[in-house]
Amino acid sequence: MTDPVFEITKAAAFDAAHRLPAHPDGSPYTQLHGHSFRVEATVRGAANPPVGWVADLGALDAALRDIAAKLDHTLLNDTPGLESPTLEALCLHFAGGLRDRFPGLCRIAVSRPSVGESCALAV
Repeated sequence: MTDPVFEITKAAAFDAAHRLPAHPDGSPYTQLHGHSFRVEATVRGAANPPVGWVADLGALDAALRDIAAKLDHTLLNDTPGLESPTLEALCLHFAGGLRDRFPGLCRIAVSRPSVGESCALAV
């Protein structure tokens, strides 16, 4: 039998404003507006000794919340790499901030629950 592979997930939330400057003129997306966001990070792997976990959930939680806190109550367009802050760009932003610390990172999902929208990146 092969070793079992697990996936662990932590979530964080933040609120931020944005606009999509490249959208055609007259689109409501070009106007400044805000959302409540939820981000989930999933790490995949075997349960590693001596503790028997894939990764430290506390460390994943802290790292994810740190990135989210830097975006909380900001204008996303002002953050390098988020000049056009789509859900896709946010997924890449969070993946870039977590990838080095969590080599088993396999998925980032960013959603706007109040409008029923989400995007997931397979890392």
